[in-house]
Amino acid sequence: MFNFFTSSKPLLTAAQQEQLLLAIRQAEQRTSGEIRVFMERRCRYMDATDRAAEIFFEQKMQQTAQRNAVLIYIATQDHQLAIWGDQGIYEKLGHSYWQTRVQEMLGLFSKEDYLAGLISCVGAIGEALHQHFPYDRHSDSNELSDEILFGKS
Repeated sequence: MFNFFTSSKPLLTAAQQEQLLLAIRQAEQRTSGEIRVFMERRCRYMDATDRAAEIFFEQKMQQTAQRNAVLIYIATQDHQLAIWGDQGIYEKLGHSYWQTRVQEMLGLFSKEDYLAGLISCVGAIGEALHQHFPYDRHSDSNELSDEILFGKS
C-alpha cells in the first residue's frame, strides 16, 4: 500500500518510544479523548483500515464514555497505516480529516522521520479532541492506557 520503510530496523528506538508516549500523554491532558498507537510487522488484511478497526474493538476502545478514542495503526513490514476514530470524534471531523492526518504522516515517513510523523499526528488529533471534547477536571479520567501496543506478528 505505502512504501515508507526502507530498512528492517525497528520503527522506533526505546528512547523514541518514550518520546511518543510523552506526546500521547501531553495530548490527552487537554481532552477527555483517548489516543493509542498500535504497531505490528504484518497486517492480516489487504486494507489497513479493516485491521485498525479490528484492533480498536479488540482493545474495547469503543467503550469510552463519549466515544472519542482514536487508534493509529502501523504495519511496518507491510508498509501500511491507518487511523480509526470512534463514532463521537469521527462524526465531528469527517473522513477527510483522517485522510489528511494519514497523508501528513506518510510525508514524514517518506523521509524516514517516523517519530516526527507519529508525534505530529498525535498532536493534531489531540488538538482536535481538545476542541470537541475538552478536558473537565471534575469528570474526566484516563479511560485507556497510554502505552504503545505491539502486535505479535
